[in-house]
Amino acid sequence: TVELRPETPFVQVDALVEQYKGVIAAGGGSISKAEYWGLKTLAFRIKTNRKAHYTLMNISAPAAAVAEMERQRSISEDVVRHMTVRVEELEEGPSAQMRRRDDRGCQAFQGR
Repeated sequence: TVELRPETPFVQVDALVEQYKGVIAAGGGSISKAEYWGLKTLAFRIKTNRKAHYTLMNISAPAAAVAEMERQRSISEDVVRHMTVRVEELEEGPSAQMRRRDDRGCQAFQGR
């Protein structure tokens, strides 16, 4: 996941995701899924930020490509926090966060 400063415009958020996709592709990897989770409240304040743009990317890439992407994320002024987790198998379909959003939308609609 990547968390970006709240004042970062969505166009720039999208551009950063595309930049990271390019780094992974240049390193011989691929991105099977990229989800924008939206502007969310942080669990605690980070560098005076209370909110951040969240993005999830499912990556299959060599270690060197992932290391380069992490290096670029760590020097970007727009990135508040990032995390890379290695898993045995990538999740197919929407993430739990996106399924939760869809469930809430359906329940809110049915309640009206």
